[in-house]
Amino acid sequence: MARLADYFVVVGYDLDKRGGSEGQGHILQRFPEKDWEDNPFPQGIELFCQPNGWQLVPERERPSFFVSVLTDINSERHYCACFTFWEGLDNPQLQKAEASEVDEDEVPGLVQPAQVFAPKSLVLVSRLDHTEVFRNCLGLIYTVHVDSLSVPLETVIGNLLTCVIPVAGGSQRTITLGAGDRQVIQTPINDSLPVSGSSVAHLFRQLGIVNVLYLFCAALTEHKILFLSSSYQRLTDACRALLAIMFPLKYSFTYVPILPGKLLEVLSTPTPFIIGVNSFFRSETQELLDVIIADLDGGTVTIPECVHISLLPDPLLQQTQTALSMVLDPELEIADHAFPPSSTQPSTLKIQDKEIRAVFLWLFGQLFHGYRWCLHIIRIHPEPVIRFHKAAFLGQRALTEDDFLMKVLDGMAFAGFISERGPPYRPTDLFDDLIANQVERIRQEECSPHKVMNHIKELAEQLFKNENPYPVVAMHKVQRPAESPGHNDPKNLAIFPPLDDVTVQLFIDHAAAKLKTAPPMVKAELNGMVPSGPPLGDIVDRHGHVLANSARRLEVVRNCITYIFDNKMLEAKKLMPAVLRALKGRAARVCLTQELNQHVLQNRAVLDDQQFDYIVRMMNCTLQDCSHMDEHGIAAILLPLVTAFCRKLGAGITQFAYSCVQEHMVWTNMQFWEAMFYSDVQNHIRALYLEADGGEQSIASHGQQESGPAAGGQELLGALELASEQSRLWPTLSKEQQSERVQKEESTVFSQAIHYANRMSYLLLPLDTSKNRLLNRSGIGDVESVSNSYVTNSIAGSMAESYDTESGFEDAESSDVANSVVRFINRFVDKVCNESGVTNEHLKALHTMIPDIVQMHIETLDAVHRESKRLPPIQKPKLLRPILLAGEELVMDGMRVHLISDGREEATGALGGPALLPAEGAIFLTTYRLIFKGTPNDPLVGEQVVTRSFPIASLTKEKRISVSLSMDQFIQEGLQLRSCTFQLLKIAFDEEVASDLAEVFRKHMHKLRYPQHVQGTFAFTMGQSGKTLVEHKTKDKNQSIKTLSKNLVKSAKRTIGRQYVTRKKYSPPTWENRSSLQSELDEDEISVSEELDQGSLTLSSTIRSSDRQTMSNVVERACCRDYQRLGLGTLSNSLTRSKNEPFRISTVNRMYTVCRSYPGLLIVPQSIPDSTIQRISRCYRQNRFPVVCWRNSRTKAVLLRSAGLHAKGVVGFFKSPNAPSAGPSQADSTSLEQEKYMQAIISSMPSYCEPSGRNTLGGFTSTHMSTSDSSDKLRQPKIGALMKQVMGGKEDVPGTFSRGALGQRARVISLSQPRVSGKARNPPGGKWGSIRGSGRLSAYNPEVGNRLSSKESPQPNGGPSEALFLRQQRAYLYIIGDKTQLKGGKQDSFQQWEVVPIEVCDVRQVKNSFKKLIKACVPSSATSEPSMTFHRCLEESEWMCLLHRVLQVSVLVVELLDTGSSVMVSLEDGWDVTTQVVSLVQLLSDPYYRTFDGFRLLVEKEWLSFGHRFSHRGAQTLASQSSGFTPVFLQFLDCVHQIHLQFPMEFEFSQYYLKFLAYHYVSNRFRTFLLDSDYERIELGVLYEEKGERKNPQVCKSVWDYIDRLNKKTPIFFNYMFSPEDEEVLRPYSFISNLKVWDFYTEETLSEGPSYDWELVQRGRQERLAEEVPDKPDTTTPKSQRHIVWPCYDSRSRVVPDAITKLLQDLQSLEAELGLPPEKWKDTWDKIKANQRVEAKLENRPSFNSSLLMSSNLSHQRRSQGVYLPESGVGSSINLAMDRETSTTSTPVAGRPSTSTLYSQFQSTESENRSFEGILFKKGALLKPWKPRWFVLDKTKHQLRYYETRQDKECKGVIELAEVESVIPGTPTMGAPKNIEEKAFFDLKTTKRVYNFCAQDSPNAQLWMDSIQSCLSDA
Repeated sequence: MARLADYFVVVGYDLDKRGGSEGQGHILQRFPEKDWEDNPFPQGIELFCQPNGWQLVPERERPSFFVSVLTDINSERHYCACFTFWEGLDNPQLQKAEASEVDEDEVPGLVQPAQVFAPKSLVLVSRLDHTEVFRNCLGLIYTVHVDSLSVPLETVIGNLLTCVIPVAGGSQRTITLGAGDRQVIQTPINDSLPVSGSSVAHLFRQLGIVNVLYLFCAALTEHKILFLSSSYQRLTDACRALLAIMFPLKYSFTYVPILPGKLLEVLSTPTPFIIGVNSFFRSETQELLDVIIADLDGGTVTIPECVHISLLPDPLLQQTQTALSMVLDPELEIADHAFPPSSTQPSTLKIQDKEIRAVFLWLFGQLFHGYRWCLHIIRIHPEPVIRFHKAAFLGQRALTEDDFLMKVLDGMAFAGFISERGPPYRPTDLFDDLIANQVERIRQEECSPHKVMNHIKELAEQLFKNENPYPVVAMHKVQRPAESPGHNDPKNLAIFPPLDDVTVQLFIDHAAAKLKTAPPMVKAELNGMVPSGPPLGDIVDRHGHVLANSARRLEVVRNCITYIFDNKMLEAKKLMPAVLRALKGRAARVCLTQELNQHVLQNRAVLDDQQFDYIVRMMNCTLQDCSHMDEHGIAAILLPLVTAFCRKLGAGITQFAYSCVQEHMVWTNMQFWEAMFYSDVQNHIRALYLEADGGEQSIASHGQQESGPAAGGQELLGALELASEQSRLWPTLSKEQQSERVQKEESTVFSQAIHYANRMSYLLLPLDTSKNRLLNRSGIGDVESVSNSYVTNSIAGSMAESYDTESGFEDAESSDVANSVVRFINRFVDKVCNESGVTNEHLKALHTMIPDIVQMHIETLDAVHRESKRLPPIQKPKLLRPILLAGEELVMDGMRVHLISDGREEATGALGGPALLPAEGAIFLTTYRLIFKGTPNDPLVGEQVVTRSFPIASLTKEKRISVSLSMDQFIQEGLQLRSCTFQLLKIAFDEEVASDLAEVFRKHMHKLRYPQHVQGTFAFTMGQSGKTLVEHKTKDKNQSIKTLSKNLVKSAKRTIGRQYVTRKKYSPPTWENRSSLQSELDEDEISVSEELDQGSLTLSSTIRSSDRQTMSNVVERACCRDYQRLGLGTLSNSLTRSKNEPFRISTVNRMYTVCRSYPGLLIVPQSIPDSTIQRISRCYRQNRFPVVCWRNSRTKAVLLRSAGLHAKGVVGFFKSPNAPSAGPSQADSTSLEQEKYMQAIISSMPSYCEPSGRNTLGGFTSTHMSTSDSSDKLRQPKIGALMKQVMGGKEDVPGTFSRGALGQRARVISLSQPRVSGKARNPPGGKWGSIRGSGRLSAYNPEVGNRLSSKESPQPNGGPSEALFLRQQRAYLYIIGDKTQLKGGKQDSFQQWEVVPIEVCDVRQVKNSFKKLIKACVPSSATSEPSMTFHRCLEESEWMCLLHRVLQVSVLVVELLDTGSSVMVSLEDGWDVTTQVVSLVQLLSDPYYRTFDGFRLLVEKEWLSFGHRFSHRGAQTLASQSSGFTPVFLQFLDCVHQIHLQFPMEFEFSQYYLKFLAYHYVSNRFRTFLLDSDYERIELGVLYEEKGERKNPQVCKSVWDYIDRLNKKTPIFFNYMFSPEDEEVLRPYSFISNLKVWDFYTEETLSEGPSYDWELVQRGRQERLAEEVPDKPDTTTPKSQRHIVWPCYDSRSRVVPDAITKLLQDLQSLEAELGLPPEKWKDTWDKIKANQRVEAKLENRPSFNSSLLMSSNLSHQRRSQGVYLPESGVGSSINLAMDRETSTTSTPVAGRPSTSTLYSQFQSTESENRSFEGILFKKGALLKPWKPRWFVLDKTKHQLRYYETRQDKECKGVIELAEVESVIPGTPTMGAPKNIEEKAFFDLKTTKRVYNFCAQDSPNAQLWMDSIQSCLSDA
């Protein structure tokens, strides 16, 4: 029972204390005047009566009523019902004015009313919330006063204060105050449920669903909420409603439904609150930054930007919103129905209110179900102490990531919820019932809204019943004031009288006395055991959050552990990777802990080193995926295990597993330790109260429970049930028994605290206590995360003395590990002991013990640490030594590293096959290479060896990385090393490698990569072990002056160039003035400075011996041999020459004075003297003037190369004073000399010299070559189209030159005579023009476009019409120049040369493109982004575009040369693109360069002699480091590879040869590709030593010698398909679609590393073979010949060699077996070829014209099979099947397998394989005649086919060889062909019939029989 009202107060306006405008209230009277003992009088009531302030008003207002809520210091709520009315009084302002005459500040204009009204409040203070009752009672008092009823007011108030009613129980109580009134008070059935009336419904009406949900979540997650309204009662209702929907949580922060204006500063408090304020103060609330403002009148909720409200987790939010809208707006659902039901009104407000509350109750049921399974009961007596295990709850609900739930569980409200509802023995309510019995139902129904609705209606009914258990009784009778007309008249309203307090006090005392004498009310205690509801486990499964862990995975984990404990280490090692993968799943982790538990006996399990290592690895892996919260309780179950598993290190020294698993965040999380502690305490307390017999079993069973703290069903149920039972018995125990139990429990907790202090020191003290490794990684002490119980911020502040509130262990004053650990444990102990009621003495004892425990543990650890360092590192594979080259030495011995997989997927097993990477091994740095050698981590391939290496000189990028290896937790330092041999080493140093050692490694690597001088490279230092690398400092003294002068001159020229070019247009002098130019030339200021330069450049220091010897050396050089072969001039001893040769070899550069980067001997026109050459050279960049490098032997056109013109080179000749007005000119007609030079070249061409005119070549004017040789090919004149392409024409070329024709040549053999018209001899004077880069046609020659795109109708045979070509004529000399340089040039109509401007790829482009290409082919890390796929990256690198450009220009030049025009390639500095183009042109035009000797000569001549800057472009020394790596030569090799792919039969060398060069041109193993020019090579003495000075036969200094030697031993460089055509000119396709990515970029062989250092690979293979040979031959089992070939591991060409290589190898091994002297492979091969040729000649059928057969019989995809017959003959084209090395009708030599069969891999256009073919007569079936047929024996398809004729495509019949039984000689039968000998007949017997055949003669028949027989036996 409770008093209805505690105090009655009358508050009035205080006239005395009026300060300014603000009035004050004061208490006039209060009853009772003494405070109640149980309930002191609340302070500050007068503020709350008038929240807006006490003011006098000029007119009387209506009485008002509202209820304020005050909270006292014990957080008890007091409901203050305020009834306010207004009383008149004389205006105090006027009285004051009279008193002090007239005040100065009174405004005279304002008329003061004579009477004003002051407020007076009747206040009723109660702890019960019965708003309506209070309204009625206060109204009655007012009515008695106003209407002057006969009842004394004292009686009414006395009755009111003595009225006692029950708090709950559902009873109705009728009360009367003695004024003829009667009221019924209805108490709720259960006072734990809030009473809301209809306030919740009103709140939703005012704000709407979403807004209220925001407020709801904000209140739960502890945000500040402010309500605004102009009505006080609404503010109170809204606040009450918000608290009602939070049930079962209780709001525990500041709660002020009506805040007086005077206390507004409360709003800036830092703690959360729910406060209501009158809208009058709206402006004051605007500047609050972190307060959520709900405006009830406007229906808005304003959330500031800085506030983030966590909303409900997703499916729940949606379901809640749906349910709420169904309650509030039931019409929404049927709004669209065609026949809506007649009435769907929402329920009445009171019912609706309960329905809304039911939705929230249902929501909490979903949120909190299963919470009782996560309670730890840590004390039962004297008072239950319960803790909630938050992590376990979140883990089981799979909501660890959910922000909202996390905050709610951390909040004060939830802490209160646990302390209130945690105890297992207490009264239960609706929520307990919901959690216990309806969870199942909620889960099943949550997806169907209508079922949910029914459930909600049921809950609502219960809530409604709780408030209104009985039907409403109409017994209320309360008087209201009479509404008389004069009611508001001031005259008849008396002042509220002072009351007689004695009378009221008498009433109160009388009632108190009555209460004393009454018998005590005994309220039946309704305590009972609280049911827990269904456990959490199965709930998660339905959400599918449990990780899929198939039984198979768990099986793997169990097997692995069994193997470890059975000491089957190899088996365990194989399973390990799979186990570590499986442990990502929760089920597998739980399984692991259960398995390990079984191997612990008496809390110990002693292992050997290897077992220990494995177990620790598994534990680490398990813990690695646990979050710091340990929501799955894995760390909790592992905790006892890490202190159980151990290994013996030495006498009395044991290392436990905990010292190896400390690197995890979970150990530094205070909440984890608390949860663990409480869980253990609970088990012990439970054991305490269980009878002795049952006890042991259950404790034993606990260990196996499924997950520690939240663990298994019976155990937890047991603890709470037990506690409930004990609580029930408690009152029945005697005092002694009670205190005994309390003491037992207390000491249990105490002993656990000691135990945990030990455990924590185990896991927090690192093994090496000198390092503070673990602790500084995590913030151990930030108070928020300190605990999962409710020490929140506000309390934590007051406990600061036992907490150090800094974050983490490291304090300013000491970072000493021991201290920080002690402090952490102390904090933990304070916390748990305070919560679980440990006595102060015990706590003090603990504090003194902890430092000793830690100190003791540190001492043990030191010993363990010492011993563990002595342990041999376990199990690390032994380091394998690499095989080194002769002369290669180790710079640094192997350092243990892990090779990490990069972005290439093959090796990781991602594309199938085993995971070869990551691998463990060592990295070796030698003078030549970087080598990794090791074994894969994956035990399935643990026996294989992985090797990756690259030459140190090819290193292009090195960057530091940090890697975390999957096996071990720690991050390791690593390096990523990229090489331009398309290799990437991504290594992580093992922990045994000291970091300074890694640094030393990097330094050495840099030193070797960028030596000071080229003599520091491996090619020079090879094998010079003793000598250190010398710094070469023998440079000229005045070097700097020289360079300075050079630079000055250069810049001077540059500026001159700029000035002149910009100022006036140059117009070349007319022919007459040309001579005067000569004199100008001599005074040219440029030549003066150059002269000086040459003077200082004497070569005496350069060439060692006399000039003559040098000359003889120079003559021996490659170029000279080649020039002689090309007939470009011979060099006799006297250096005299025959004058009729057009060209001569000039020695002008023999001292390298004219041009440093050119060779000593150059081919120049005969007529040009050396002095002219010196002058001309200055016009070109780097002095690289045009020289001849090749001549077409047929057309005698020459190919020249030079650098581009200097812009400045032009300048000197732009100063002609008497130049005529600007006429058409060309930028390169710069001087007479140059003109003469060009003219000399043109005159050298025979076509020019012939008297018949300027152009006599028939090929220029006619579509065909004017030769009668029918085998000569028709060249389609499509140069125009080609040029257009090369120069970037924009128009698509119509007509004949459609896209196909641009790049392709259908090579047609024309047998018809070309008709050359007579006009062709004297063509008109038009000539080819140039097309400008923009793709528009040149202005001066409108015909060019038509001509080049051949707009006229083509002729029937596919060439352009002759008439078109007769008008045009070719220039004699084309200059391929750079578009950017030749801008604005005009064509001189007299000149006979023409410039073709093209865009060249800049060196920078090549460099960048190559970087991107490397990244595409060898990505550093795997990526799944679509933008990073291989093909996308390849495209972005633009490498293929660059190849396309180079090939395109080269093909154009080839076409021009082939049609008889000379070409001069004059691009950039003449040593990059120029070299590429010139070399490719020669390769395409001249078959000689496609042989071994020719290719070597080509590279030596064009690349080495003509000064391609290998050292500079390869960044080989320190000086060129900054320029970066630019693979110009690699690009050239790639182009050759593309051509090789398109013409595989034209090259003597194989693709491997190209890869070999590509690898070694950057490897620096040979000296061939070092230095930038011949000049530098001579200066270093490298050039001529290769001949005589070979001291060490092992060391090859030239790559060519090496290739020659290797080629003698093995056919690896040889192309078996080499079968060249005579004088074949190749024209490859250059479209990007025709280009392939070179496999050199992508392939790798991990088994042996790169195969380009041949002797290494050979030695490696021999070693491997030696290992594989068993000690004693194993006769029992036949050894399988099968071998698994793994991509990227095995060398495919070796494991699966091509047939010829295989046969040659077999021959070799046969020779060895038979003891024959081995024959060189080349001799064998040549013999076979010779044989085949002879056979082919013998077998040729006379019926075929032999001239039709191409000289080679090996067909190829690009050789068209079409043969055009003369028009008179057959019109169809005959297809020859020529896909064999042998003739089409070849005859295999008996006894030797025909080589022809080996070519089955090269398919011809027909999809047939013909092993043997020819004509046989075959007898038809019964009564059919003999007929000749063309028979084909096909070994591959295993059949004998026959055709009508040889040309026939359709097969007439097939005899399957599988059905043939025998082949026997036959006899002639009737109708057989005449004149054929008898032996030519033979029969073929099959299972179906006998075939009779007849060959042309008996040998032929014998051959057929043998062939068929061999086919049969082969099968």
